[in-house]
Amino acid sequence: MAVPQGKEPGLAETGPLTDAAPLVLASASPRRLQLLQQIGMTPADIDPADVDETPRARELPPQYARRVAAEKADAVVARHPGAFVLAADTVVAVGRRILPKAEDEATAKRCLALLSGRRHRVLGAVAVRAPGGRRAETLVTTAVVFKRLSAEEIDAYLASGEWRGKAGGYAIQGRAAAFIPRIIGSYPNVVGLPLAETRNLLVGLGYKA
Repeated sequence: MAVPQGKEPGLAETGPLTDAAPLVLASASPRRLQLLQQIGMTPADIDPADVDETPRARELPPQYARRVAAEKADAVVARHPGAFVLAADTVVAVGRRILPKAEDEATAKRCLALLSGRRHRVLGAVAVRAPGGRRAETLVTTAVVFKRLSAEEIDAYLASGEWRGKAGGYAIQGRAAAFIPRIIGSYPNVVGLPLAETRNLLVGLGYKA
């Protein structure tokens, strides 16, 4: 559930009028940009955050996703006074285990082997910073069911290169859709941004597309 937070209870908001404030996307992900465009919330600027995304010792997937999304938003908001800043983090988790973004074939292969024939979670954390210092955050969880993959299917997917840079080593909006007979929850959350929840955060803070 989204929990808007003010600087201090009872204080009037200060800063520019929110109906004229632009939206800044703190992400270089083309998927997140496309998703925002899909619902008519095209950012005025894109300013990717540069934060350390290394999980902390004993950090659980939900805690990790929330922390990284918040740190991304906080890293960018100072560069855009008077704007809405939107940041997000997508985590693929099997139990308490956080799967990495696959940057090499060996990592992608390990992820696919682990996901094969089982259910996993995709956690999408969203953090919004608004004019006047207001903030809101939410965490959306989608369950994704993978069919059992053969060695040939894994090898063919690896050869496609589609896994590169993807959390958990797959992209549901691409060829990996053939591996997924069922999801429970938000589909765009698995792609990279839970749209209904993101829109609710922005509108709740006064953003007008």
